Amino acid sequence: MLEPPVNTTTRRFPDWIRVTSGGNENYYAVKNIVAGNKLHTVCAEANCPNVGECWGHGTATFMILGDVCTRGCKFCSVNKGRPPLYDTEEPKRLAGAVAQMKLRYVVITSVDRDDLPDGGAGIFAESIREIRHRCPGIEIEVLIPDFRGSAEALKMVLQARPDVLAHNLETVPSLYRLARGGGVYATSLSLLERVRAWAPDLVTKSSLMLGLGEEMEEVIEVMSDLCTCGVQILTLGQYLQPSVRELPVARFVPPEEFEGLARLGRDMGFAHVEAGPLVRSSYRAERQLKRCQAPVPGTSA
Repeated sequence: MLEPPVNTTTRRFPDWIRVTSGGNENYYAVKNIVAGNKLHTVCAEANCPNVGECWGHGTATFMILGDVCTRGCKFCSVNKGRPPLYDTEEPKRLAGAVAQMKLRYVVITSVDRDDLPDGGAGIFAESIREIRHRCPGIEIEVLIPDFRGSAEALKMVLQARPDVLAHNLETVPSLYRLARGGGVYATSLSLLERVRAWAPDLVTKSSLMLGLGEEMEEVIEVMSDLCTCGVQILTLGQYLQPSVRELPVARFVPPEEFEGLARLGRDMGFAHVEAGPLVRSSYRAERQLKRCQAPVPGTSA
């Protein structure tokens, strides 16, 4: 067993936080395919605690547009600074990697690229088109940045027709200044509202980290805001400090609180809520979509 990548010099882990190590054949196959195609994954760049499990099952969340982010979120270990020019051949290499892995479902995310006029939306769109060309029948989820509120950038992604569009609020509004540098809560909500208005058949999704110092009432209020925006899938997970450079964990949320929030979310009207200490936005994403699409017991499909 591996401990999650949290600053263990300041906090001990509760018994309910344990992750599975990698090391099987699939794990190394994914690692080699990613490296061979000169790609990045959020699994590795963000020190995700589920990397052993996901790579061990032959899946990965790809991170396009390089590995340097233009924003300074204090919960994230991805490199920050001034990115180099983006690679226009990346969508083709990404599609090739997805084909090599024989994926039925793929998640694509990115760093923030506020240095680009479209925020990287064009590369998202081209990646979707290339993957569809190489892998007919695949389901594609994109986890996008806010594009600084650009309606045209969002339309560019929607026109490429992903199956799921995710945009994470990450935390409650009172912690944005502390934790989510460059992010604006109202801008993120507006993006999700636009998706529901412009692509009503598209599945939408968002995620929150708990344990950064938020109050439970704030979490419930954000869940209500997301439900009002028409978001169908909500994921809730424990914030884990990736390294000593990021914010420390304020509190470890016990599993029963996650279970209670999942029940509350379903009562609010979310089609599916995935909640637990090690849940992340793209963790078991294919299963999340299937559960969102499943008929409610006692009703017709």
